[in-house]
Amino acid sequence: MADGFAGAPPGFRPLYRQVKALLIQRISDRQWLPGQAIPAEPIIAAELGVSQGTVRKALDEMAAENVLVRRQGRGTYVARHDEARILFQFFKIVPDGGVPVFPDSRLRSVTQGVADAAESRALALAPAAPVIRIARLREIAGVVAISEYLTLPAALFPDFPGEDVPNNLYDFYAARFGITISGGQERVKAVAASSDDAAHLGLVAGAPVLLIDRIAHALDGTRIEWRRSYCSTEACSYVGELK
Repeated sequence: MADGFAGAPPGFRPLYRQVKALLIQRISDRQWLPGQAIPAEPIIAAELGVSQGTVRKALDEMAAENVLVRRQGRGTYVARHDEARILFQFFKIVPDGGVPVFPDSRLRSVTQGVADAAESRALALAPAAPVIRIARLREIAGVVAISEYLTLPAALFPDFPGEDVPNNLYDFYAARFGITISGGQERVKAVAASSDDAAHLGLVAGAPVLLIDRIAHALDGTRIEWRRSYCSTEACSYVGELK
């Protein structure tokens, strides 16, 4: 079979990248939901008019990027943000001398307002665009280790709950709003704890804490979340895998 989309002009990207973009769009459009099996490679290839090898190359790259999960003998599935995946891909705070654990969360507040300059810049929003702000504490082994603040574009999260916000936000974004977090950028630096954060973390005001500043984006690159996590390092460390 000759590769190519019938009637489509040639693109500047390799064909498998064009196939990948189309399949990612299907996930973004909720045609394929988190945890759902996608059609077999021959079916996708026949539908798109490309070779099975082209489809396989696209799926392999999506699996390497944790967008898809291959299960031996069972098929290929849209990845879910379960706790094991988040620990592997997104959560890097580990108890000293212990193993990674998914933290519990204690919600402090959910409010709505208009974006300030920093929020507009971080999320690429128009000035004074509506935003949702979440403040919460995160416990590791029963001890508050993180004071966390998140900003979301309100336009992407209609009817966001004012309470009962689940601990696993990335899975919540996907299941309720059809938004899959695929990656982002993270900056880490030492800062002085504010009096409010210090009180929650059991520290004195001005004590050093680790600030993890993350901008998370969706499959199509849209900026979805600006997260600022102030982490006590009294009993925890930031651990990253070097591969």
